[in-house]
Amino acid sequence: MMKPPVDHAFTGGLRGGAHDPTFAGAHSFMRRPYTKNLAGADVVIWGVPFDLSVTNRPGTRFGPAAIRRASAIFDGDPQYPSGIDPFEHLAAIDYGDCALPRGDLAAHRAAIEAEATRLVESGAHLMTMGGDHFITLPLLRAHAKKHGPMGLLQFDAHQDTWDHGPGDISHGTFVVEAIREGLIDPARSIQVGIRTIAPGDGGIAVIHAYHAAEMGVTRLAEAIRARLGQGPSYLTFDIDCLDPAFAPGTGTPVSGGMSAAEALRLVWALRDLPFCGMDVVEVSPPYDHAEITAIAGATIMQHHLQALALRRA
Repeated sequence: MMKPPVDHAFTGGLRGGAHDPTFAGAHSFMRRPYTKNLAGADVVIWGVPFDLSVTNRPGTRFGPAAIRRASAIFDGDPQYPSGIDPFEHLAAIDYGDCALPRGDLAAHRAAIEAEATRLVESGAHLMTMGGDHFITLPLLRAHAKKHGPMGLLQFDAHQDTWDHGPGDISHGTFVVEAIREGLIDPARSIQVGIRTIAPGDGGIAVIHAYHAAEMGVTRLAEAIRARLGQGPSYLTFDIDCLDPAFAPGTGTPVSGGMSAAEALRLVWALRDLPFCGMDVVEVSPPYDHAEITAIAGATIMQHHLQALALRRA
């Protein structure tokens, strides 16, 4: 009997599912090949293990590793809900993690932006695992160089519009800085699941958590689609958009949020939108239980990958 393949992350090709045991092998995201070679890659998945700008609990530096581990359960099967193997249609790699400079906090933003810019300029669709929400600003800078001002879809419990002045290192300021720099178009941007009070909205549409629950997935999807339009948009999913019952492993949990099922149904309902990039941030494994939060984060990314594959199928 032929031995089953192991460590597809090192031995497999860019296309096709893997069949490693879910409990063993190298944990790249969905067993994609670990490589720094961008040639032929339609999708690049990487991690930014940064948590030095949090205002409450740390630990998101371990987020990328946890999301990778949680993604092993998807290995080798047709994916729900599409029923397809996305890697029959997409050549995807796990690029590993961003190289962050030690001892120079101010240089982290530039390092993330520089590496993300190179990945975006390769022509691949960039999917990023955080890390706290600070990382989204340099990611938006990298994408805006190619796409210009983008629409923004932000799933979050917080608006992240606190303004501490340009250059502040905080996970609660990236939106106001992105508006100030012209990276996003507020008229084409929307925040969903908010259940805290911020200084302002910067012209971005806000659907608060209680209103979102009243609207339901279908009406929410319609509102988001109407706001974003058909231009390039960026998707950022702060895992604390989910209620702590579904995402206990996060730095700033706020009760009263979406269930994982509601959020996934909404992400799937928007699968036709032309997102130019995405991230999942604020997964903090030290506060997680039974990988609940990491599984949610991995599944959000898995749904996004399926949506990309369907557009090529």
